[in-house]
Amino acid sequence: MASQGTDTSAPQGRWASAGVPARVAAGLAAMLAASAAIAVTALWLLDAGPFEAEAPVDVAAISAAAAAADSSDPLAYDPDEQARFERDAAVGLEHVLFEKSPDGVVRSAERTTGYRSQIEAVAARYGTDPDLMEAMIFLESGGRSEVIAGTDPAAASGLTQIVASTGLDLLEMPIDLEASTHLSSRIFTAITRRSRLESGRADAPAKKMAELARQIGALRRLEAQLRAQRIEVDARFDPESALAGMGRYLEIAEQTFGRTDLAVQSYHMGIGNLTSVINRYLSPGDTSAPTADLVAANDLSYARIYFNSSPLRNPNTWALLSGFADESLNYYWKVLAAERILALYRDDRSELDRLIALHGAKATAEEVFHPEDETEVFDDSEAIIDAYRRGDLVPISGGDAAGFRLANQLGELADQLGVDRELYRGLRPQALATLAYISGQTGAISGNRGSLIVTSAVRDRRYQEALLAINPEATPEYSLHTTGWSFDILRRYDSTAQAQAFQFVLDRLRAYAIIDYAVEPTAIHITVSDRANRLR
Repeated sequence: MASQGTDTSAPQGRWASAGVPARVAAGLAAMLAASAAIAVTALWLLDAGPFEAEAPVDVAAISAAAAAADSSDPLAYDPDEQARFERDAAVGLEHVLFEKSPDGVVRSAERTTGYRSQIEAVAARYGTDPDLMEAMIFLESGGRSEVIAGTDPAAASGLTQIVASTGLDLLEMPIDLEASTHLSSRIFTAITRRSRLESGRADAPAKKMAELARQIGALRRLEAQLRAQRIEVDARFDPESALAGMGRYLEIAEQTFGRTDLAVQSYHMGIGNLTSVINRYLSPGDTSAPTADLVAANDLSYARIYFNSSPLRNPNTWALLSGFADESLNYYWKVLAAERILALYRDDRSELDRLIALHGAKATAEEVFHPEDETEVFDDSEAIIDAYRRGDLVPISGGDAAGFRLANQLGELADQLGVDRELYRGLRPQALATLAYISGQTGAISGNRGSLIVTSAVRDRRYQEALLAINPEATPEYSLHTTGWSFDILRRYDSTAQAQAFQFVLDRLRAYAIIDYAVEPTAIHITVSDRANRLR
């Protein structure tokens, strides 16, 4: 969409010759007459010497590359860079572990590492990696040996979260599911009664306190007795047996696939399901050979299958891979993220504490990408103008061909601040490149059914403060919009196909650790990391 309210034909003087973008230069001319403060800024610009600006972002070329299903895509899978793909995926998917680990990542790590000696013994017995086993336990149960995925022990249960059918049929674990279900129900009832008594103890008369304490103690003893009985009938709740079950599963899976990464991935997806994905990826070739032979002959890794499949490339594989429940396709990346957390817990607690604080600051990993104490924040319009001059900000342009357009209200509070709204229609070059990539790939996947609408881009602190009065989603704290690394896309789509394509691109770029995003009531808030340099 063309910008509104700016006369781009107006004389621009030395601003344009100095390299200031044309629309911004025109905005500066308007601002000279708008306020004394901006006049001072403009005079400062007139006195400034020449400077080196970064090369402009080629929005059209990036958009076209994103739409290609070949090696021209800057994010195309490269087997020589497999380690980087795995590392970035772990970083991109780690936020959920910091956000949702039971009792926090430190407590989950503390519980999990308590089993380290047992894990090492089991890993040695079954020929698997103890660090990966430990990470899987952190991810599966947070080190809790009694946890059930829900209330029915037929589902994943125990320290290693083994499903009852897998434990019985594949691992030959002693599981009396009927007895386990009955005992689990009694345990749940005892916990509920005890919790009710404990919550009411604070308001109870003094004369009843002793009786309440007696009842609570009795219920705790009953829970312990019932848990001990459940271990006798269901080996999944015995940590030693549960670890042996995980080790045996990984041994079987590694024999099936011939690779550790695929074995780990199958722990959540299932051996049969992952085998189907591999066969789909290799079709229409001959898939009659044993799976491990197919994997070796085709140099298949999980990174290759995952990052070399999409709605544009190997779409049939992607349809199958992405169709499993519980984000099964991202399991291996989360295991790698858990492995990193546990390594930091042991060896670099200060770095882990730093990451905990940064992940906890927002609903996304945006402050991990750009910590406040390490990132330039634009205080006012003068700071934004200077960033344009340096090339640290670039105007958002070329969107019509790329598949995005600017909302009319973008920068709408500029008028009340006495500045030109064109100042607020820019981004960091990496962020603009990411916007072009998102739009180009979304368009290609959806069949170019409409344009994405950008509703917010760069701001300064003055603009952010003004926004607080009218937008409940605006934060009074550190906003990544005031750094130029964030933009918002309106949650209004031209078709279901466009919405689904956009969702895929968001999730895939998160797996590259190029973005993280938050779903807000009216928009998708996207923050771009330095890894977006790959797109330029």
